[in-house]
Amino acid sequence: MTPKERFLRALHAQSVDRPSVGNPTSIATVDLMEQTGCFFPDVHHDPEKMADLAAAGYERLGYDTVAPYFSVVQESAAFGAAVDWGAADRMPSVRPFDDGSYLYQEPEQIQIPKDFLDHPATRSVIEAIRLLKRRYGDEVAIIGKVFGPWTLAYHLFGLENFLILVLDDPDKLRRILDRLKEVPVLFARAQIEAGADCLTLADHLTGDLCRGETYRDFLLPVHQWLRRHIDCPVILHICGYTLDRLEFICQSGFDAFHFDSKNDARQAMQIAAGRIVLVGNVNNPESLYGGDEDRIRSEVRYALEAGVPIIGPECAVPLNTESRYLRLITDAVEEYAASV
Repeated sequence: MTPKERFLRALHAQSVDRPSVGNPTSIATVDLMEQTGCFFPDVHHDPEKMADLAAAGYERLGYDTVAPYFSVVQESAAFGAAVDWGAADRMPSVRPFDDGSYLYQEPEQIQIPKDFLDHPATRSVIEAIRLLKRRYGDEVAIIGKVFGPWTLAYHLFGLENFLILVLDDPDKLRRILDRLKEVPVLFARAQIEAGADCLTLADHLTGDLCRGETYRDFLLPVHQWLRRHIDCPVILHICGYTLDRLEFICQSGFDAFHFDSKNDARQAMQIAAGRIVLVGNVNNPESLYGGDEDRIRSEVRYALEAGVPIIGPECAVPLNTESRYLRLITDAVEEYAASV
C-alpha cells in the first residue's frame, strides 16, 4: 500500500495495512530548514523552496503526507493585510497597521482582490502543490490548506474587534462570514486543480475563546455550505479544547477533524461515533518540543488504542522542535502496528 493509498483510505475509514501518519498543518522546523536548505521567510513566497521543505515530511520523517502551506497568513497577505513575515525561528503573523487599525471595519468593505490567486503569497502555495504532484504523482498524499471565514475575520478585522460581535452585533458577524466564505472555496479549487488530494480547512473557533454553542449558532451553517462547495476530502482543524463542540463538528459534513491534545482521544472517538474521522493528537509543547520520547510513544499508543486512524502532531509544530521527535511518531506507529 502506498503512503497516499494508506492515508486516503484511513481518511475514509477504510481498512489499511497499518495506521497512517499524517500532517494536516505544518511540520516545518529550523532543523528541517537546515537539512533542506529552505528557510523561512523565503519559503512563504518561493514555490520550489516551499515544495522542498514540505517534501521533508515524507522523505525525512516518513509521514504519508506532504503539506506545503506553513503559515496562517497567505490569504490575508493577498488581501492586503499588514503581515510580519517572521524569521527562520518565528512564524509569520498578521499585525495591525501603524495606526492600530485593520484592513476592514465593515462587512460591506470586503472585496476579494481580482489578483487574489496571482498574489505571491497564494501563488506560492498553488505552484508548490503543482511541483509536489509532478515529483510524487500518486506516491504520497498532498494536503492543501485554506483558512475558513472565522480565522480570516480575525486577520482582516482584528481578533478582539471580531469576537466582540458575537454579543454586540451577531448580524454583522454573520454578514462578515457570508462575505468571506467564498475565499476558501476559491483558494481550495485552485489547489485541487494543481494536484491536492485533500485539504485542511483551518478555522479557529476554539474553546479557548468561545463556547461550543457559538460554533453551532454561527459557524456550523457556513461549514456545511463550504463542504458542499469544495470537491475533495476536507479535514477541519481547530486548535485547543473542542470536545464541547465536537457533536456539532460531526454535523458539518467534513471528512475528518484534526484535534488537539487538550482533548482526550477516547472521549473524542466516543463522540465522533463513526461520523467523522479523527486525526492527531500528539502534544506539541511538552512531548514533541520537549523531546519526551516516552511521552510521545505513550500518546501515540493511547490514540491508536482509542481508535484514531491517522496519527500526527496536534497542530503546527514549534519551529525549534528537533525533527527526530517528529520522526518518532512514525516509528511509534510502526512499532505498534508490528506488535498487534
